[in-house]
Amino acid sequence: MLEKFFEHSLWNSRFIILLAVIFGLVGAALLFIVASFDVYDTAKYVLNSYITHAHPENFHEEIVGGIIGAIDLYLIGVVMLLFSFGLYELFISDIDPAKDESGEENQLLAIHSLDQLKDKISKVIVMVLVVGFFQKVGHTTYNGALDMLYLALSIAAVSIGLFFLGKVGKSH
Repeated sequence: MLEKFFEHSLWNSRFIILLAVIFGLVGAALLFIVASFDVYDTAKYVLNSYITHAHPENFHEEIVGGIIGAIDLYLIGVVMLLFSFGLYELFISDIDPAKDESGEENQLLAIHSLDQLKDKISKVIVMVLVVGFFQKVGHTTYNGALDMLYLALSIAAVSIGLFFLGKVGKSH
């Protein structure tokens, strides 16, 4: 009897995962809201600059920086969504609305193992890092040919990394 009670309690302890799922969704929503306000502020800045005909020297860099910053936040929000969906499906239950009328799962959010969850999250995190890299590159000043060579090599390294990341998990 004690063994059954313990096993039942142990099995039901998986519902503690709901805290991570709920707060992961809250975090994702907050990131989407903040990113949307960043895009709104950037749009307001652009319209105001065109209406007043006041274009600061770094006008384009500020616009690109604002938009890329928002993309970065949206991608991190996607990581939080994937994390929440994956934990829920792994520990609680399949998400029934994710299935179509024929019962087939939406493969975008289908997660059946911790490795799949880790793979999906890591790919989005790499994209966040790439976006952050290009945001930093946009604000960097280049003082010579060596700096430009380093820029070209870093872009080549990022491109090669993305190429191989795209090959992960695909059969030939």
